[in-house]
Amino acid sequence: MTKDFEFVVTDAEREQVLAVARELVGTPPRLIDEGRWIDDCRHHAAELPVRVRQRLREFANDPGDAGALLIRNLPGAADRPTPTEPGSVERVASVGAAVIGLLSMQLGEVIAYRNEKSGALVQNVVPVPGMEAQQSNAGSTRLAMHVENAFHPRRPDFVGLFCVRADHERVAGLLLSCVRQVVGALPADIRQVLGERRFTTEAPPSFGMDGEGAPQHAVFTGDPADPDVQVDFHATSGNDDEAKNALEVLHDAITEAAEALIMAPGDLALVDNRVTLHGRTLFTPRYDGQDRWLHRTFVHLDHRRSRALRTRDGHVLA
Repeated sequence: MTKDFEFVVTDAEREQVLAVARELVGTPPRLIDEGRWIDDCRHHAAELPVRVRQRLREFANDPGDAGALLIRNLPGAADRPTPTEPGSVERVASVGAAVIGLLSMQLGEVIAYRNEKSGALVQNVVPVPGMEAQQSNAGSTRLAMHVENAFHPRRPDFVGLFCVRADHERVAGLLLSCVRQVVGALPADIRQVLGERRFTTEAPPSFGMDGEGAPQHAVFTGDPADPDVQVDFHATSGNDDEAKNALEVLHDAITEAAEALIMAPGDLALVDNRVTLHGRTLFTPRYDGQDRWLHRTFVHLDHRRSRALRTRDGHVLA
């Protein structure tokens, strides 16, 4: 990772973040998915430490060559057993949910998807018994590299992952790989194919969709030298032999460049979902209430662009 990838909050700043989070948690109605709570979250986000707000603003403007930012030493460690039910979400405000909400709202607007985790704005990423092999946030096998909701026309611009509890053995790694670090080494013909509408991506299991009628899309869009990327190596397919080969070449490059981040409680990873793929290494859950537990948020920089897919004041997309 680049040297500016990690940002450590001072103890004094941590106390200030905690104070703001507690104030938000104590503000009625304390229900995260209520519009009033989101409005209060946006308001309180302006009270975060100046240095934290400055760094978030810099990251939103340019995510750097890592395409991600790790903020450490935040408050919000787990205060109850790790959930184990499918589709686990945070409905009632807690310090951890407030922390990821506050910092996410400094980047843009927190959003969710109606068909995923019942449209909750703060979701739990936890292992679920019987779903170990699933390619989803409920699994514990190696998770293929992907951009979040690669199939969706209004994908998140950023994904937030806040560690409230680490796995027992401290081996579960968040895999990160930025296309900015590999695009220059790809052959010109491969980049050309990746920039053409010769690929399709199916929706993940969590959306309960069968993927029929998925539109063709390019994997690379925008500036060929600094492209946005749309791919999920578990769900994206090339529609002809050249496209399949280009996808394999990109997969190998992304995999080679990937780095594993072992997160500790109080770590918040912010991933630029336009240029950086993420995944997860294998780990073994025990289902004893102490398993790995992350909160997750999705963020849009331009809330207006998704207006046709949600209500005027809402944050949940179809």
